[in-house]
Amino acid sequence: MQRLLFILLTAFLSFSVYAQKIDTHHINPDSTDYPNVYVKKVAEDSMQSSFIIWIKRSVQPHYHAHHTEIVEILSGKGRMTLNGETFIVHKHDIIFIPKGSVHSVKNLHHRPLKVLSIQAPKFDGDRIFVGEPKTKPKE
Repeated sequence: MQRLLFILLTAFLSFSVYAQKIDTHHINPDSTDYPNVYVKKVAEDSMQSSFIIWIKRSVQPHYHAHHTEIVEILSGKGRMTLNGETFIVHKHDIIFIPKGSVHSVKNLHHRPLKVLSIQAPKFDGDRIFVGEPKTKPKE
C-alpha cells in the first residue's frame, strides 16, 4: 500500500510541476534601463518556450526556421508586418506566426509594447534577421 501511495504521489507531483498560472500583469522587467527590447522567460519545457517581451521602439524583420510563434499583445499598440502584410495590433490581439514567416513590429505608444510570446517547439535561438546570412561562415 505504501508503494502505491508513493507512486501516485510521485506521479501527481511530476504532472503538477508543469502546470502553472502566469499573472502577466505583475511581471515587469528587472530594470527599465534597457536600450530597446527586454525579454524575460516565464516558462519552458521540451515542447515550448514562453517569454514576456517589452519593446520600446521596434523589432527588426526576422523569421524562425524551426518553430512557430504565437504572440498576444498584453499592453500597448504597434504596427506589425507579417509576410509583407502590415496591420495595427492592440491589447488582447493574438498573432499566429508560422515558422519561416518574416515578421517585425514597431511600437506606436510612448510606453513599451508588452507581449507574451509562446514558441513551439522549445526556442533554440533560431531568430534569423532578414539580410543576414542563414549560416555563419566557417572561420
